[in-house]
Amino acid sequence: MFLLTRKNKTIYIFIFLLGTIFSCVNDLDTIKKISYKSTDPDERTTDLNVFYTDSGYAKIEVYAKLAETFSKPEPIVKFKDGVKVKFFDNRGDVVSVLTALYGEINQKKGTIFVRDSVQLFNEKKQQRLETEELFWNQKDSAIFTNKSVVIRTPDALFFGKGVRTKQDFSSYEFIKPEGKIDLKNKVN
Repeated sequence: MFLLTRKNKTIYIFIFLLGTIFSCVNDLDTIKKISYKSTDPDERTTDLNVFYTDSGYAKIEVYAKLAETFSKPEPIVKFKDGVKVKFFDNRGDVVSVLTALYGEINQKKGTIFVRDSVQLFNEKKQQRLETEELFWNQKDSAIFTNKSVVIRTPDALFFGKGVRTKQDFSSYEFIKPEGKIDLKNKVN
C-alpha cells in the first residue's frame, strides 16, 4: 500500500504544477484561427483625434469615439459611433464643422463619406446644412450630395435635392432647388 507522506505530497504537487505550467502554450497562429474573422478590422482606436496638415498648418481635424481601420480590399477607416470633422482656413481658424453618426475615410481615394444625421456648420455665416449623406473630396475640397438637403440661415430655410459646396461652406449651389422659407418677414 502506498502511503502519502508530507514529502510525497510536496513532490506530487510540484509535478502537477510543472505539468500545468509547461502544458499551457499559446500559439498565436492557432489563436488567430480561432478568434480572427476576415471581416474584423486590422486595428481599433478609441477617442481618435487626428490632424491633417499642409506645410505645417492644420487643414482638417478628425475626431471619433471609435475608429476601425481596414486594409483590404482598400485602406478605409470607419467611424461607427459618430465622427466630427473640423475644416481650417489658411490662418488656422476653424471655418466649418461636419458631424455625422457614421463616416468612412478612403485613404487611397482621398475621400470622406458620412451618413446619418449629417450636419455641416459655418459659424461665421451662422448657416447649417442638414442631410442624410455627404461626400468630401480632398483633391478639390468639394462637398456634395444628391440626397435631400435643408440649409438653415438666420434669414431663411432652403430646400432641395443635391448640393455642392466647398469645405468652408461659405457658398453653395443646389443641384435641384425646391423651395425657400423667408424667416425675416414671419408673423409672430
